[in-house]
Amino acid sequence: MHSQEFDAVYVRELEIDDIAPVYHLGEELFTSDLYPYLYRCWDEWEVIGLYNTDPEYCLVAEIDGQLAGFILGTIITKASWTYGYILWLGVSPKFQRRGVGDKLVDTVIARMIEDGARFMLVDTDPENVAAVKFFSRKGFGNIRQHIFLSMNLSKHEHYGRLIDYERQKAERAGYKRSRPIRTRKAEAIVNEVALNGLISESQHQEDSVI
Repeated sequence: MHSQEFDAVYVRELEIDDIAPVYHLGEELFTSDLYPYLYRCWDEWEVIGLYNTDPEYCLVAEIDGQLAGFILGTIITKASWTYGYILWLGVSPKFQRRGVGDKLVDTVIARMIEDGARFMLVDTDPENVAAVKFFSRKGFGNIRQHIFLSMNLSKHEHYGRLIDYERQKAERAGYKRSRPIRTRKAEAIVNEVALNGLISESQHQEDSVI
């Protein structure tokens, strides 16, 4: 019975036409009321950026031609270590308990092993108990809590003055500096994903405290 359900799951690489459906499925899954950390981090650039940099580790699962789930990952090489890193895993509520998550994870890990990975990493919102249980069942362990710190640059004694100086310099030059969206390097994805969502929240916290 279970093997037939697993066989019905078709896994393939993410294609350009999948980007919007995958993004919207993530919106449905990573909601602010359930998982505020994941909600702050999830945006369309998560899908587009990884599709551009690591397409071989961006997979979708289909059942009967419908999007059943997705997985987005990357490879990180540090010195002599090569890490496989699963950044996002989502399964449509319509296709729960059909082996979708298992097949996505098994497929992406097999690809990463081919490319030299000997160690796997994954992280999730601490409130996402279902994800923690799932990855524990898959063999992930050694859980560590990670503390993120933030700083309001405008209110910092040194950096605040630097910001004012740059603003005044731009006004004197008659323009405001704009910086295009940059392509993220794989090694920077972890920190950038985590820190993007802290800016607005930390500003709100600072204002409420002061």
